[in-house]
Amino acid sequence: MRILIVEDEQAFAETLRKGLTAEGFTVEVAHTGPDGLWHASEHTYDVIVLDLMLPGLSGYAVLKSLRARENWTPVLVLTAKDGEHDEADAFDLGADDYLSKPFSYVVLLARLRALLRRGAPERPAVLSVGDLELDPAARRVFKGGKEIELTAREFGVLEFLLRRRGDALSKHEILVHVWDAHYDGDENIVEVYIGYLRRKIGSGYIQTLRGVGYRLSQH
Repeated sequence: MRILIVEDEQAFAETLRKGLTAEGFTVEVAHTGPDGLWHASEHTYDVIVLDLMLPGLSGYAVLKSLRARENWTPVLVLTAKDGEHDEADAFDLGADDYLSKPFSYVVLLARLRALLRRGAPERPAVLSVGDLELDPAARRVFKGGKEIELTAREFGVLEFLLRRRGDALSKHEILVHVWDAHYDGDENIVEVYIGYLRRKIGSGYIQTLRGVGYRLSQH
């Protein structure tokens, strides 16, 4: 799951990024309104966490522009402004949820997962191949009806492979979507996690494409 945080308080944004990354999300951060609008327009996200008070372009303007462009990515407005008129304005412009600072991190996670469950209409509630099923919202994996325990990173890799089932995916593509666009470590970490997954879900699902990367078989 990819989340965009548009927040000008850099320390706060970094705390959010680390917390959500630890939960298994892939997180991008923008610190100004124009940067946030560019990221949201040029890339695909499952949820956008949007502050209202941003330099360069307000969160209201970013939200209005996105909806005008028929970008319907779910938006959670996160702000220190807590007046009921601010909340109403945000919803009028197309926000999907609203949370005032300070807030409970547990509540934020619950709100994000609720938005992910609603998501885009075309997103399947459960991703599956053969007898393997992955529920993105509940973050649970089952094989033959039996639950398999995965780490957050293992879950992220498997989810990405399932969403792109049948496609040949390079290590770089997997790193960008599951780790971080700015990850500069060894690409072979992907190979390590593919190995972990094969031990847990079985060796027949993920194919190694020499010189290319990996592909989840369509069974």
